[in-house]
Amino acid sequence: GVKILYMTPLRALNRDLLDRLEWWGKRVDLRVAVRHGDTEVRERTSHARNPPDLLITTPETLQALLPGRIMRRHLREVRFLIIDEVHELAEDKRGSQLSIAIERLRWITQRDFQVIGLSATIGSPEKVGAFLVGTKRPVEIVRIPVARKMRLETLFPEPSRQDHQLAGKIFTHPEVAARLRIMKEMIENHKSVILFTNTRSIAEILASRFKVWDLDFPISIHHGSLAKPSRITAERGLKGGELRGLVATSSLELGIDVGRIDYVIQYMSPHQVTRLIQRVGRSGHSVGKMADGVIIASDSDDALEALVIARGALSEDLEEVSVPEKPLDALCHQLAGLLIQNRKWYYDELVEMLSNAFPYRNLT
Repeated sequence: GVKILYMTPLRALNRDLLDRLEWWGKRVDLRVAVRHGDTEVRERTSHARNPPDLLITTPETLQALLPGRIMRRHLREVRFLIIDEVHELAEDKRGSQLSIAIERLRWITQRDFQVIGLSATIGSPEKVGAFLVGTKRPVEIVRIPVARKMRLETLFPEPSRQDHQLAGKIFTHPEVAARLRIMKEMIENHKSVILFTNTRSIAEILASRFKVWDLDFPISIHHGSLAKPSRITAERGLKGGELRGLVATSSLELGIDVGRIDYVIQYMSPHQVTRLIQRVGRSGHSVGKMADGVIIASDSDDALEALVIARGALSEDLEEVSVPEKPLDALCHQLAGLLIQNRKWYYDELVEMLSNAFPYRNLT
């Protein structure tokens, strides 16, 4: 049966982790597989007949597996549940659903298993720890400094005469041209750069302006609305050295492997300390290297906010995580799943199981 469940918020992250964990699995004799919405029927059949020791999946796929008779039998052997990038799940209703799914998994295994949550950016680790283990169970917090070796800079470029000429060439305002010129110089002066934006529309605009300026400039774009082959091509291009930079949204904020990033540009204030640490933390992963990044502000208000956010990042003053309190729509969804799993439940049995989940600890 499945001994270890490794859960991430994104299918792309699952795919990326598979390569790394298979390398380790071969050396410690662990069979590793991935299961999510894109998994082919042939692979699913293989999982049912010969379950892996370590299964990489998403919260939604776990809930699809729980009612299945064969996979439910394999999940009885689970000893460890690892949830990567747990901050992405704890503060929304995906996390509420997951907390009940973990209790359903405990009901299947008829024992407690070890739950491990991983994240570099949690402002209230005690609350997230309680979210992971539920009520009436002990939790241990392992704190690691997130601002370990981080260099941050905030720039508010003023347009020069050169920028006024450039603005006419690339059909934009001189202020935007000044920011584009500085970012282009930064990308040219580094080997591998991610340029983060806050929205897909801004990412598209920046990428198009760079191409209008220089069609051969080795940069591409990456966001969730792109087709899967386009995203994979962009990731491989940066990792392989064909590209010097990627303009990206939060799609590259998590741990997808795009090679050794040596610099991160944040276009406009990221609005959150946790988001800035997560993004700048994509750089400097080599031994002895330092995470290095810059915020390019769009106006004076944006520059002031960026300075406050950067100061908060360096002092590790992270925003607290807010776990949704007893969302009833997520509860109804889980009740439907429980009824598919078993046609008959006792009321007290359900209340006891559901109230063990942290968001539903006050369920009556």
